[in-house]
Amino acid sequence: MALISASRKDPAAPSQDPPPGSRPGPLARLRGRRFSTQALLVGAAVLVVGYLAVVPLGYLVHDTFLDADGTGVSLDAFARAYGGNSQSGDMLLNSLWFALGSAALALVLGSTLAYIQVRTDTPFKSLFFAASLVPLIVPGILYSTSWIFLGDPESGLLNGLLFEPLTGTDPVNIYSVWGMIWVQGLHLSPVAFLLMVAAFRAMDPSLEESAAMSGASRLTVLRRITVPLVRPALISAALLMFVQSLESFEVPALLGLQNGIYVFTSRIYFVLRSYPTDYGAAGAYAIGLLVIAAAGVLLSSWLQRSSRNFQTVTGKAFRPRPVELGRARPFVGVAVVLYFLVTVVLPVAVLVYASLLPYYAAPSAETLSSLTFDNYRQVFDMPLAFTALKNSLILGLGAATVVMLLTTVVSWVVLRTKARGRRFLDLLAFTPIVIPGLVLGLALAFVYLRMPLPVYGTLLILLVSYCTRYLPYGMRYSSAAMAQMAPELEESAAVSGASWFQTFRRVLLPLMSSGILAGWVYILVVSFRELSSTILLYSPGKEVLSVLIWEQFENGQFTTLAALGVCMVLLLVVLVALAYRFGARFGLQNQADSSH
Repeated sequence: MALISASRKDPAAPSQDPPPGSRPGPLARLRGRRFSTQALLVGAAVLVVGYLAVVPLGYLVHDTFLDADGTGVSLDAFARAYGGNSQSGDMLLNSLWFALGSAALALVLGSTLAYIQVRTDTPFKSLFFAASLVPLIVPGILYSTSWIFLGDPESGLLNGLLFEPLTGTDPVNIYSVWGMIWVQGLHLSPVAFLLMVAAFRAMDPSLEESAAMSGASRLTVLRRITVPLVRPALISAALLMFVQSLESFEVPALLGLQNGIYVFTSRIYFVLRSYPTDYGAAGAYAIGLLVIAAAGVLLSSWLQRSSRNFQTVTGKAFRPRPVELGRARPFVGVAVVLYFLVTVVLPVAVLVYASLLPYYAAPSAETLSSLTFDNYRQVFDMPLAFTALKNSLILGLGAATVVMLLTTVVSWVVLRTKARGRRFLDLLAFTPIVIPGLVLGLALAFVYLRMPLPVYGTLLILLVSYCTRYLPYGMRYSSAAMAQMAPELEESAAVSGASWFQTFRRVLLPLMSSGILAGWVYILVVSFRELSSTILLYSPGKEVLSVLIWEQFENGQFTTLAALGVCMVLLLVVLVALAYRFGARFGLQNQADSSH
């Protein structure tokens, strides 16, 4: 009764309601400030994403379709690029053949190895994940250079040490479309392996075992059960391999241009390096490349919709019995070791070997006696090397930090709000994934050569390029981390009186730290070795390590290039190790704090 009487309002008591027009109280002011802070951060993030994804493409299309007088629409740039010669047809066929062949090779190798690793009792399983680090640690320009040392028709080790003594011929020629497909496919196969390992582990294997118990052979089970079940993952992996091969610059530039083989990316680079520079024709090539990449994405989406009936991912704790290889087990083990040797050991070993030579030559008693560390001394005495290292670190750290902070806010808008257009914002954040790096570099050049801003020729334009290029990857990591969190945690913080910014800083960011850190590490590493979007935007004094390696290749300094490449690979290994070690400690610290 006391509680009831205390809760009743005394009619004689003065009214607690503020009179109309009075000044709002502290709580109302706090709510208004909280809303304005949230709206300001979210609005800024949306504007930045829209600017990064849309403005460069808008300038690219505008400047490509503009006539010479700048007054109307014209197709003269496309006529100059594609008309009047047969090289355009060859370039288109080379691009499609290279992209499709590389994607097919990577997908076959990666899927086969993933099935062997997950579903069989093969030996040497640890080598699979060691090989999966190759595309992350060894940049494409160094991987291509390694295969030049191995597959050059005159001085390559494969011809000199293997085929010529056995057959008397030199059949290996890395400067061909087949050589380009081989190098690109091998470099991408670990990526396909990681994608398909996740698919095989998430799939319910009871259907395969039921078919096997019904008398179906292993080949029949694989063809009629396993492949249809993982078809969505196969399509996604094939799309990623195709787009990455289509936008590849290092492999076609280092291998194809030696024999006059052009693809879209190398043709764009050649046009922009010619005098006088024809920006319109380069833009026409860039738009053609962009259209093919977008067509691949649309085809993949259509295939994904038609394969939804085969999506059977389960959460049941069911561990399949590994397929016993029996007599084939030693042969499969040998194949695994051979794959590891060809994709990892051989390219890295020949790079180290070349870095110790005064000039490159096949191994012999004379060359082995002339091994020296002079190339490494030359690298450390090179003033530009430390400038490039500093620039690479600044850009890598800056791009990783900006992208992960930006995508964390954007993923909150997409997954936690009911704002209109949030799905469009999500699509906008993923748009740069179909923009090849060289096309992005050209588009940004169009933007900042026209804008009256002192950005072109500085590190800032490279930072904008990296943030745009890796925005979709940061969005993947942030969205995945955000989706794993229950919204009740934020609601509890809001009920307790926390502002949106306090909730974001003290609840969301710590709980998402593992996903954010994983994305931060990935973007740091890939930004550190990025070349395709950098090659058109850097200026003297603003080189990064990948550009410095490219310049050494153009100058014919192959042994110095090898020494610089070995230093870069070692630095990437240290960066990845330190980042993941820091991440492990950070996670343990969070767990310790939460236990208290």
